[in-house]
Amino acid sequence: MKQKIGFDNEKYLKEQTAAILDRVAKFGNKLYLEFGGKLCFDYHAARVLPGYDPNVKISLLRVLKDKIDIVLCIYAGDIEKGRVRGDFGITYDDATLKLIDDLRKWDLHVIAVVITRFANQPSAIIFKNKLEHRGVRVYLHYPIDGYPANIDSVVSDDGFGKNEYIETKNPIVVVTGPGPGSGKLAACLSQLYQEQKRGINAGYAKFETFPIWNLPLKHPVNIAYEAATADIQDFNLVDPFHLNAYNETVVNYNRDVESFPILKLILSKIFAAEAAIGKEGGSSDGLLRWAKQSLYNSPTDMGVNRAGFGIVNDEIVKEAAKQELIRRYFRYSEEYILGIEKKETADRVMRLMEELGVKITDRVVVEAARNAAAEAEAKVKGNAGIYCGAAVQLSDGRIITGKNSQLLHTSSSLILNATKVLANIPDEILLLSPHIINQISKLKKEILGAESASLDLEETLIALSISATTNHTAELAMKKLVELKGCEMHMTHMPTPGDEVGLKRLGMNLTTDGKSSSHNLFVT
Repeated sequence: MKQKIGFDNEKYLKEQTAAILDRVAKFGNKLYLEFGGKLCFDYHAARVLPGYDPNVKISLLRVLKDKIDIVLCIYAGDIEKGRVRGDFGITYDDATLKLIDDLRKWDLHVIAVVITRFANQPSAIIFKNKLEHRGVRVYLHYPIDGYPANIDSVVSDDGFGKNEYIETKNPIVVVTGPGPGSGKLAACLSQLYQEQKRGINAGYAKFETFPIWNLPLKHPVNIAYEAATADIQDFNLVDPFHLNAYNETVVNYNRDVESFPILKLILSKIFAAEAAIGKEGGSSDGLLRWAKQSLYNSPTDMGVNRAGFGIVNDEIVKEAAKQELIRRYFRYSEEYILGIEKKETADRVMRLMEELGVKITDRVVVEAARNAAAEAEAKVKGNAGIYCGAAVQLSDGRIITGKNSQLLHTSSSLILNATKVLANIPDEILLLSPHIINQISKLKKEILGAESASLDLEETLIALSISATTNHTAELAMKKLVELKGCEMHMTHMPTPGDEVGLKRLGMNLTTDGKSSSHNLFVT
């Protein structure tokens, strides 16, 4: 069973590219384009818009390759406190390094990294040195007193003017970062100010996929965006500025709407100064007209977003978005148990689910995993161990389950069972050599001093690859691992670090009930 497609990726790519080029032309062939969301590996978009390529933005940049410069922003405070990006489980500074590497693989090169709100944070200085020693240009932008409300101070030589000017040469400057709060907008505005001082016409626009402005406010795709940003308390609303200007109902989100009046004043002051400089230099009043026309009437006007036009099957997209709501609920619930998220965040997502009539058990792997755990416990009544269950839905719709044992973690059991099914291998045939399992268990218990000798998923995958050298059946199973990418999976208990690493590398969409897989507080 192939994935049901609800989104035409090629149509979207074509329309989005044309829209960006139109916007560049409007601003005299120099545009600072803030990229919101993820530049690459945008799996949220791929999950809620089946058919969306998670790297479609990269494809777009490659089409425009000869017209773009890429600048990455990272907030100095995030470097200092070691802020972690949830999808990859790595810090923002490491995510910046990874993004540079990823772009290079696609033959796209970052011309500069901007450390924003730099105040001599020690970790930020180390990060700056590391980048510069590897040949990456680094610019410093500083905290600005009164930003953004004190416009006279912000749009001055003591505000944007004190930041280091980023030298660019191409008409489109893509400004992005490892996550929200990176300082992308301020970097764009600072560059506009610096450009006007040099007599260069330049404009600003924003490329952000969600919320989708031309879908209804309560469309599941837009509700799924609210769920994805529940931790930072974002919410969608009708853009009041757009409604007032055009009598058209469109959707935006709170931060853009709240900041728009001040942003428009900042842009107005920058563009007015730019036009004045041009006039003093002997140009016509055309620059004054250009400055006036360059101002936006609404935050939606600022956006370059054609995602809504790529939807070709609304029912498929709606169902996918509802599933994403459930995934987000489980994620926030687990993070609450781990102490890194507030209970209110998970509760808010539950309310969003209730608005759409979505239940936890609408995710079919949930009950299957819980039943597997209950069956394991029923078989060994009276034993005080912890019984974990897991389930995966294969691309053809079949549900496969697994449970923990003295030899294998739950995820290990599940993945081996799934590869057997995919390769049509009878259940009674062993994929792993007992000798290999015993040797790994012996290493863990007797030499490395681990409390548990059972194999986590990372260890199991290594054991499978070793077995495949002498066991043709194991080789067949190993080749089927790639078919698990994108499959939905649920576990009754949280994975151990070794399980989590293995599942992420397989590309599975995991949720858990958030229970601990051990009585110990520290689990390795």
